[in-house]
Amino acid sequence: MNQPPHAARASNAEADRPDQGAPVVDSITLMSGRRELIIRHGADSYRLRVTASNKLILTK
Repeated sequence: MNQPPHAARASNAEADRPDQGAPVVDSITLMSGRRELIIRHGADSYRLRVTASNKLILTK
């Protein structure tokens, strides 16, 4: 709670970095011009949607 602001920013920056071995896919490529798509993971389906403010939302 008493962390200096720069320490919080450094933690957030580290969390935003992808794993070095993880593949990177651009959202434009993934969405292919659509506003939403369904991702199947085992028996579950998830909806990936681009919001009006151009953010990505993943819901079950």
